[in-house]
Amino acid sequence: MPEQRETRARLLAALTRTQLERLSHIDFKLYFLGELRRADVVDRFGTGPAGATRDIALYREIAAENLELDQATKAYRPTTAFVPLFEHQPQRVLTALSQGFGEGLGDQLQPMLRCEFPAALSLPKMSVLAPITRAINRGKAVRLGYTSIDSGKTERELVPLALVDIGTRWHVRAFDRRRREFRDFVFTRMDSPEVLEDSPVAKEETVEHDVQWSRIIELELVPHPKHTRPEVVRMDYDMPDGKLRVKVRAANAGYILRRWNVDCSADHHLEGPEFALWLPDPLALYGASNAHLAPGYKDPRSAREIKAF
Repeated sequence: MPEQRETRARLLAALTRTQLERLSHIDFKLYFLGELRRADVVDRFGTGPAGATRDIALYREIAAENLELDQATKAYRPTTAFVPLFEHQPQRVLTALSQGFGEGLGDQLQPMLRCEFPAALSLPKMSVLAPITRAINRGKAVRLGYTSIDSGKTERELVPLALVDIGTRWHVRAFDRRRREFRDFVFTRMDSPEVLEDSPVAKEETVEHDVQWSRIIELELVPHPKHTRPEVVRMDYDMPDGKLRVKVRAANAGYILRRWNVDCSADHHLEGPEFALWLPDPLALYGASNAHLAPGYKDPRSAREIKAF
């Protein structure tokens, strides 16, 4: 087996990126859908039948033991000896299965198999998203209208730095020239963003100076002490030693812990089936700007308890 892996790795290293993409798609179809037809390659890459035949032949040359032709259906099937040629990341696989893998355009995208997932209730308008992403990519500032709970609608100049998905909504991490600090801005509260081509971005407005974004917090989570089946929690979160270690940005820690429903109270007093995980050391969140969003978190500088949302 080690020799086989070395041989495969050597052969793959000699291929172009385009060839690797096609072989990865073949590998994906066999591994997760259990069948591959020449038309699958043609439809995905528009190569034509002859090109698809060459791609499948190349895959067979590298991993002949991975597939066999079903004469009845004229489809290739994975063998019992199948070992994937590529490392397929779980998140990308689930996205591809549920939302398609590059086939079709716009509303034509279709899942690869029956799949159900929550509908997004809050998504940015493309006319708002596009100027923001252009500014991030090009290192520019933007001017826009922004409506906040505290200030109502105001005009802002922001230097967008990164997009953030907190599960219930998307926001942008940006430097706010009005308040002279890095903050989070919700896309759906923005109006008519305009990229400022002639407004230089100062060094202190760049992501390298965003301390909260740059600071990485290491969290150690365990099954909630009040959970009736801690062994199930260990299975759900792949915790063979009973601990789940994750790294998050300080700027996102509170959002993430709320999304994961982690009890961050020192005495693990939050109850309910939604609290499967507990953070034994809430001091790990000390200094995180939005730690107050974490369920049950109590700021060590204050006697006030922050209740779960």
